Amino acid sequence: MRHGINRLGILALALATPVLVNAQEANPTTPQPPPVPAPSQQTYDNTPLYRIQVVGREIPAINYFQRKGVTTIGFLGTSLLPEAHGEARVEALPGRTSIRASFDHLTPANGFGPEYLTYVLWAITPEGRPINLGEVLPGKNGKDQISVTTNLEAFGLIVTAEPYFAVTMPSDVVVAQNEVLHGKTQGEIGEVDVHYSLLPRGAYEQTAGRHEVLHPIRTDERSPLELYEAENAVQIAEAGGADQYASDTMTTAKQALENAEGYDRDKHDRKQTITYAREAVQTAEDARIITIRKIRAADEQAQQQAQAHAEQVAAQAQQTALQETAARAQAEQAAQQAQQEQQQAQAAAAQAQQEQQRAEQQAAAARQQQQQAEQQTQQMAQQAAQARERLREQLSQVLQTRETARGLIMSMPDVLFAFNKYDLKPDAKVILAKISGILLSYPDLKVQVNGYTDNVGSPSYNQKLSEERADAVHDFLVAQNVPAAEVTAQGYGESDPVADNDTSTGRAQNRRVELVVSGASIGIGAGQQPGTQNPPQQVPPADVPPVNSAPPQ
Repeated sequence: MRHGINRLGILALALATPVLVNAQEANPTTPQPPPVPAPSQQTYDNTPLYRIQVVGREIPAINYFQRKGVTTIGFLGTSLLPEAHGEARVEALPGRTSIRASFDHLTPANGFGPEYLTYVLWAITPEGRPINLGEVLPGKNGKDQISVTTNLEAFGLIVTAEPYFAVTMPSDVVVAQNEVLHGKTQGEIGEVDVHYSLLPRGAYEQTAGRHEVLHPIRTDERSPLELYEAENAVQIAEAGGADQYASDTMTTAKQALENAEGYDRDKHDRKQTITYAREAVQTAEDARIITIRKIRAADEQAQQQAQAHAEQVAAQAQQTALQETAARAQAEQAAQQAQQEQQQAQAAAAQAQQEQQRAEQQAAAARQQQQQAEQQTQQMAQQAAQARERLREQLSQVLQTRETARGLIMSMPDVLFAFNKYDLKPDAKVILAKISGILLSYPDLKVQVNGYTDNVGSPSYNQKLSEERADAVHDFLVAQNVPAAEVTAQGYGESDPVADNDTSTGRAQNRRVELVVSGASIGIGAGQQPGTQNPPQQVPPADVPPVNSAPPQ
């Protein structure tokens, strides 16, 4: 038995069925459809092992029991990630097996969907039970690496994409599996049937945390990947009802996440951030498992109560039937006819009651749909208002910002430009760099840059200077990675003054560049062009600039 070849039946989850009831819980990326009749099953240690429709694949399994020395196995990418490959050095030690694996070309996990953030290495036992060996982390020379030990002796190895490292069941996004390397792999080797689903992939409601991104997350960003996993784990647990069924555990998970975010935001202590983030992931996964088990226990209790009630009702109905039979045997034919008429009336009343209940249910469902639609509309409006206020507060910390029907307007005074020129001063570049950083966190925003002057000098000169200053701000924002398609620039010269040009203070206020920010995410459409109701009369530029046509601006 110790040196024999095991037939290894590896079952990955399909998108609904829990593989190990009461022993393993469903993967968090697995949606829960309505119950279906249980398929044929086998058992391991009295634990049902459900077999479902899967995709078969032949891979080798190795028995490492009491081998001496180190053997090497390979990893081959599946059809989901065919370019992935790697190797593992496996050493059988007394009481455990050591595995040191490295992988190449593991693309960012969230390329398979926003719910996936990392990769996990799994060992699959001969009975089909998955064991989470650990998270595959980036290493030196661009390789993803993992070093772990396990008490298993015979097993197969697969790599899956997961929402966080502490999951207890693998998702169906299998990206790599072990293979025999001829001349390198030693041990008891046998071809076995390994079954798991490759497609379709699972999906769940997307989270929308502070660190939500639209592009693959890489570990060289300012915030560590573990922090994204922690937020993912906490939000998945919340969506599953952990706040209700495991409130103490969720409080601990949220506190750990808050600590991690605090260190990441304020203290920039990456090591401490990762420590708290991993604690949050593990605690949130515990809360999710506790919730699943409590809900399952409540469902089982409700089912038992319903079954007991049904049996009681059946017994009462049987007793009533016997009594009615005895009474009918002693009654005359007229009484029997009256009883039949009464039964018909009761049946008609029951049918009418059922129809009434069905109508009430339909009306209640219609009201509920209407309420949900109204709530969704209100929620979207509230979210836009909150985003607009949050953006206004952020921009106000850099430049004075006011809210108008055109959008959020920031005004840059001319003191931020070189004298009588459109060159940006260093202070202006610092301010615009900060504004660019804020705008980049709102990817759907549009920025309209408008330049203005006072009425000193010729209109043509003022028009040109206003355009040059607006273009200078536009070019700097684009250089700071603000999308060029979302930024427009326009000069308006002397038009649309905000103060009286008869005073030096008023003229200083009119010499400005305004940044008008709008966008659907803050509930404001594209900014309206200023002065559209009373368009300014543009003066054609003169062939020769007049004398003193370049006053201080």
